[in-house]
Amino acid sequence: MIFSLVSTAFLVYRFMLIGYILMSWVPALQNSAVGSFLEKVCEPYLGFFRKFIPPIGMIDISPIVGLFVLVFIEQGVYNVIGYLL
Repeated sequence: MIFSLVSTAFLVYRFMLIGYILMSWVPALQNSAVGSFLEKVCEPYLGFFRKFIPPIGMIDISPIVGLFVLVFIEQGVYNVIGYLL
């Protein structure tokens, strides 16, 4: 039960991050209610990586690193939950 709840939460956040990343290609979407919500939820997490990873030319690779780190965090949370149960 706990594993499925945690898995669903990480999956939803991963989709939110992907949606936020894709919205950067369509600036009109960033000004919508969904865009502002995703910015409030995703930007604090992605902003952490933008501090340390500069863009390469016009390409920002920090969201890719952020997604990979999120997968590692998810696996760590699974390990902790498995250890506690």
